[in-house]
Amino acid sequence: MIIEAHGIHKSFGQLEVLKGVDFSAAEGETVAIVGASGAGKSTLLQILGTLSTPDSGTLTIDGQDALRLGSDALAAFRGRRIGFVFQAHHLLPEFTALENIMIPALIAGRKMQEAKKEAAALLERMGLAARAGHKPSELSGGEQQRVAIARAIVNRPAVLLADEPTGNLDSVTKQEIHKVFFDLRDSTGQTIVIVTHDPQLASLCDRSLTMKDGLFV
Repeated sequence: MIIEAHGIHKSFGQLEVLKGVDFSAAEGETVAIVGASGAGKSTLLQILGTLSTPDSGTLTIDGQDALRLGSDALAAFRGRRIGFVFQAHHLLPEFTALENIMIPALIAGRKMQEAKKEAAALLERMGLAARAGHKPSELSGGEQQRVAIARAIVNRPAVLLADEPTGNLDSVTKQEIHKVFFDLRDSTGQTIVIVTHDPQLASLCDRSLTMKDGLFV
């Protein structure tokens, strides 16, 4: 298993959001997590992505005990092995599409030319080669999300985590983004975990898990 989480508890003050969640995902598997707002889906995804620490439980990602790493080692591990796509794309407005994709590679210590070559290849794969020099404000919502996905995978992470990746998109653009995710899975063998309210996207995944009141049902 690429991801193994056991007994994950998380509270915010008196509110217990996760109540002992177990979750695992195999290499190359695409898993959807669905459920009503407030069920704990995004909190779990933040923990799986090492952006938040559980109150108790264990978490192994790609063979690494993520909860035992110090903050610097954890940040480096996250940068190399985990990619994130959010509903809001979080592209940096002052940089071009190409530069936005390059940034995580440069942070990871890769050479400028290597990062540029990889970013250009990803833009080509996303059908956006002609948009490389455009800033986010010059791109459509779907184009921005494809750039965000390319940025998330530039370091070839073992795991790609997506939180409502099609939440802000129209139905035609949603279809395009769905195709991007499953093309990625087929071509790279990445493990993809998607939190979504979109039943169509969930139905395309290998597995769909429903969360209610801090537990899978």
